Amino acid sequence: MPTSFIITLLVLFLGVSLKTSKALVPFACDPNDGTKRNLPFCQAKLPIQTRVNDLIGRMALQEKVGLLVNKAAAVPRLGIKGYEWWSEALHGVSNVGPGTKFGGSFPVATSFPQVITTAASFNATLWEAIGQVVSDEARAMFNGGVAGLTYWSPNVNIFRDPRWGRGQETPGEDPVVAGKYAASYVRGLQGNDGNRLKVAACCKHFTAYDLDNWNGVDRFHFNAKVSKQDMVDTFDVPFRMCVKEGKVASVMCSYNQVNGIPTCADPNLLKKTVRGTSFQTVTRSEFIMGSNTILQPQKKQPRMQLKQASLDLNCGPFLGQHTEDAVKKGLLNEAEINNALLNTLTVQMRLGMFDGEPSSQPYGNLGPDDVCSPAHQELALEAARQGIVLLKNHGPSLPLSTRRHHSVAIIGPNSNATVTMIGNYAGVACGYTTPLQGIERYSKIIYQQGCADVACISDQQFGVAIDAARQADATILVMGLDQSIEAEFRDRTGLLLPGRQQELVSKVAAASKGPTVLVLMSGGPIDVSFAENDPKIGGIVWAGYPGQAGGAAISDVVYGITNPGGKLPMTWYPQDYITNLPMTNMAMRSSKSYPGRTYRFYKGKVVYPFGHGISYTNFAHTIASAPTMLSVPLDGHRHGSGNATISGKAIRVTHARCSRLSLGLQVDVKNIGSMDGTHTLLVYSRPPAGHWAPHKQLVAFEKVRVAAGTQQRVGINIHVCKFLSVVDRFGIRRIPMGEHSLHIGDVMHSVSLQPSILGVINS
Repeated sequence: MPTSFIITLLVLFLGVSLKTSKALVPFACDPNDGTKRNLPFCQAKLPIQTRVNDLIGRMALQEKVGLLVNKAAAVPRLGIKGYEWWSEALHGVSNVGPGTKFGGSFPVATSFPQVITTAASFNATLWEAIGQVVSDEARAMFNGGVAGLTYWSPNVNIFRDPRWGRGQETPGEDPVVAGKYAASYVRGLQGNDGNRLKVAACCKHFTAYDLDNWNGVDRFHFNAKVSKQDMVDTFDVPFRMCVKEGKVASVMCSYNQVNGIPTCADPNLLKKTVRGTSFQTVTRSEFIMGSNTILQPQKKQPRMQLKQASLDLNCGPFLGQHTEDAVKKGLLNEAEINNALLNTLTVQMRLGMFDGEPSSQPYGNLGPDDVCSPAHQELALEAARQGIVLLKNHGPSLPLSTRRHHSVAIIGPNSNATVTMIGNYAGVACGYTTPLQGIERYSKIIYQQGCADVACISDQQFGVAIDAARQADATILVMGLDQSIEAEFRDRTGLLLPGRQQELVSKVAAASKGPTVLVLMSGGPIDVSFAENDPKIGGIVWAGYPGQAGGAAISDVVYGITNPGGKLPMTWYPQDYITNLPMTNMAMRSSKSYPGRTYRFYKGKVVYPFGHGISYTNFAHTIASAPTMLSVPLDGHRHGSGNATISGKAIRVTHARCSRLSLGLQVDVKNIGSMDGTHTLLVYSRPPAGHWAPHKQLVAFEKVRVAAGTQQRVGINIHVCKFLSVVDRFGIRRIPMGEHSLHIGDVMHSVSLQPSILGVINS
């Protein structure tokens, strides 16, 4: 990153408290147990594989089977306690999942903005910093005996359909952004101490999962029909980056079927893709976990999950109930159980769970003072500030002035929101600053809710809300959604504001004496075309679900303490986009009767495009240096067959020498306005490769802070094989030869890719 605006915050998080909670009894290898502590699997100096093999060799079949489920049984004979694998840390340590218990010395934890909001920052440094804080708090809670060390986060599915209730949990619709988020957050969670894990992360849900309950179709019975092209080009990308770049400890398979096969029972997806050549990495120790709800229909076939599909851990009791019987009937070999345990026990040993006394290990000094610390809460506030997106600023109406706007009417069902701000898969927040509390730091408040809740079925409170707007110098409406509208198991039925919210907004804006600002809380996009086109509504701000400090961040943006720099990580479609568009159609690419999905393939009308977001200042881009031609070296030892190395002027990625093949740009970003600001630099490519390629795709993004009237130079390196490649109809990734158009704001640069053949290629 070319600037250091986040570095000052990071320095604050390096210190740790020396105060800890009461000592935690070791999970295994208790140094006070003389009969166990000298066993080979307890010797931290031995190679982990040696220790794991020793442990597996000492266990009876029944003991092994007890470790195949999330509520893993104790093995008292070997001094091993029971363990609950299921904890969550989507955007802070969560109380979802039985592995974490809030209370006692740990009543709360820092609750960061929901992932979709954090993604809008387009700041990979921030994403990793959040992961570091979350893992600090997770380790502290583990040391206190109230949490585990295995966290089933992040969710890196593609936000393909705007109605998906869990889209809020994801980094958005772009596979590269989702993959970069996955790798960054996982690195923050798992740490960088070689083979040792701080906590174990889990990228979920593999794959093609983005429907929960729509029009009578639920995720447990949905068969996602996905082409090879879309699988490789879109759905696999975040998981590949999570495994290869983030080195995630585990992957969770999804609830649905893909092309007629449950993902948790599909050897092509799990064994060949995740563990095979597609995602292969130098160091492999991740395990694959599946839900009981997926395995239930396969009751007579634990062999399918453990042997054929390479599943290691079951969230639920199924494998614990049926595996021993399957072995006795000859349906399953004990060796297949050993293979599963090899993966899960390796992760536990990497976590230090077999190294004896936790307090003497790395991170053993973390305790209650390291949860909800001032530095952690400051980062939660900063994350919310960076994720807020300014969608409209007519006039400009924003920022508001404390000198001109002495009184402000605060109206709307989310005006005094608390738990709404933290979205789903959250924990118990350190505390809340509501929008109402945030705004009243700057102006006198006239508060009227307007609607009883986000459903807004009655206009009973409209009159007093309109009167408040008539009296105040400015009006802020805090509207939008909450978990009653979009959530797990709850997909949306439409894209408009719920109930009579739109009516309230329009009537209040018409009556407002001063400028009217609309603030939206939501995970998914909302069709607010009416507000975009209403001249009485001067500003529109999307806050997503901004976390525990959301109200402070919103007010800082509205009053110009923070210059907004967020960009939308998903397209905002009009309501008519979803007319006659079933969520069950998984195709990404458009056709004559099908609009296509996401900015990469949809070319129709939008309310706001992916990447939209404005600032209180203006930035200009100039390309200082960039090549106009780049040679792509081919491996002369490769030989083409049915799908040639060079096909339609596109080179197979596997036939190019990719390791150091990158395109370097130097871009000057000048702040030509009057306010310091942080700019998100988005670099798109328009490839030359026919109608099966995206019409454009994001290939790089950078965050840069630029003072008013100054200029910063940003270096960008684009990995050619990863980001300038496209996927053909056969699912083969290729690099198109010819002119690639790079777009940065309103600046365009063309670079020609040409093959450079080393040796002889037969094709």
